[in-house]
Amino acid sequence: MAKLNFGGEVENVITREEFPLSKAQEVLKNETVAVIGYGVQGPGQALNQKDNGINVIVGQRKDSKTWDKAVRDGFVPGVTLFEIEEALQRGTIICYLLSDAAQIALWPTVEKHLTPGKALYFSHGFGITFNEQTNILPPKDVDVFLVAPKGSGTSLRRMFLQGRGLNSSYAIYQDATGRAFERVVALGIAVGSGYLFETNFKKEVYSDLTGERGTLMGAIQGIFAAQYQVLRDNGHSPSEAFNETVEELTQSLMPLVAENGMDWMYANCSTTAQRGALDWWKKFRDATAPVFKELYESVAAGKESQRSIDSNSKADYREKLEVELKELRESEMWQAGKTVRSLRPENQVAEGSSTPELKPAGSLANV
Repeated sequence: MAKLNFGGEVENVITREEFPLSKAQEVLKNETVAVIGYGVQGPGQALNQKDNGINVIVGQRKDSKTWDKAVRDGFVPGVTLFEIEEALQRGTIICYLLSDAAQIALWPTVEKHLTPGKALYFSHGFGITFNEQTNILPPKDVDVFLVAPKGSGTSLRRMFLQGRGLNSSYAIYQDATGRAFERVVALGIAVGSGYLFETNFKKEVYSDLTGERGTLMGAIQGIFAAQYQVLRDNGHSPSEAFNETVEELTQSLMPLVAENGMDWMYANCSTTAQRGALDWWKKFRDATAPVFKELYESVAAGKESQRSIDSNSKADYREKLEVELKELRESEMWQAGKTVRSLRPENQVAEGSSTPELKPAGSLANV
């Protein structure tokens, strides 16, 4: 295990150099890894394990769209693809990758198949951390741990196919067999992690819920919407407003930050941009810090988890979600984005064909 020093704070990190795939294969050679759920994380994790030579099976409801997707992905009914309860029975490691709400609903079925010596694997600390709300209480004679890739299952799979790895956190909640550490690290390598950093279930879910509602999704959409609207209110076109708000950030600047950090990106922009960014970033920090503090406190108090459970467990959840997503999708900003994306060189239509028209304000919903 490597020790990384972050300004005096030491973290435990496990890399593929010190725990290579061959070691992961050895640790898991007598295991049957049952991936339960084939939605967000399931496909990427299952396929990466399969390609890495791990004995992995998928448990999913028969005659569902996700069952059909698993078949298209190469899982064979009756061989590596089973109804959920049969997969739970066959698996020695249960990768519980259903949505948080679905995990609550299926838990009584899962629990009865957690016989001594098995392992229960999560990719999120939600069910365990908020067990007073979820009633997910594993028996004491099974290992319980998590590997949480820092990105979507789609990204995990894409990066794996590119020969890269998506960084993941890992945590051990319960070590009943004495083998929890080697099992969780082996799985972390097998699913395609770049490296693994240590955490615990509570910290994983607190940081995850804060990040999703904050800079990863909620805050970034809010900032995009605010700047776009100010530009539009001051007479800028949809194309100009979108390019200056989203396109330049995602296509030009964030790749530089990913490669070398924010300071390097600043240093490789114009001196005018540098001066302005240095003058204004602390204003944005100070303006948003109280909101992030409120957000974290809401997560820690269990308010966010309870709202998620209450909302996502309703029969009409998907219909209501679609209404909210439609509002986002059909907003002028993201309709402008759809048009701008179509004009990227890689998305251009064949020579001689017409290109999409950037329509004036008020018409973008028809793009």
